[in-house]
Amino acid sequence: QVQLVESGGGLVQAGGSLRLSCVASTRTAAMAWFRQAPGKEREFVAAMRMSLPTTNYGDSVKGRFTISRDNAKTTVWLQMNNLKPDDTAIYYCAAGAYGWTKEAYNYWGQGTQVTVSS
Repeated sequence: QVQLVESGGGLVQAGGSLRLSCVASTRTAAMAWFRQAPGKEREFVAAMRMSLPTTNYGDSVKGRFTISRDNAKTTVWLQMNNLKPDDTAIYYCAAGAYGWTKEAYNYWGQGTQVTVSS
């Protein structure tokens, strides 16, 4: 069993930045971020292999968000720049196999709220 603890969410104005963190209790093959806005499906944001420099991003965040990891390979960060009101959602950290669908990940964090005001 892998426990994931997220932090770093909050309220920010449009154009601002936030950095989310996710700490895993043990190493996994990959970690990712998804988000879910009210009334919408959970959406892929970014993923990273923990042993290779491989990343992938959802189309709506490319060029604005960056996923990275620490040397111990148990922590990932999501640097979010030029935030837009449409980025408002609960952001979930996930761990499991590498991919961009929810089904690739077995473990999920509790979520952290990101709210972007216009």
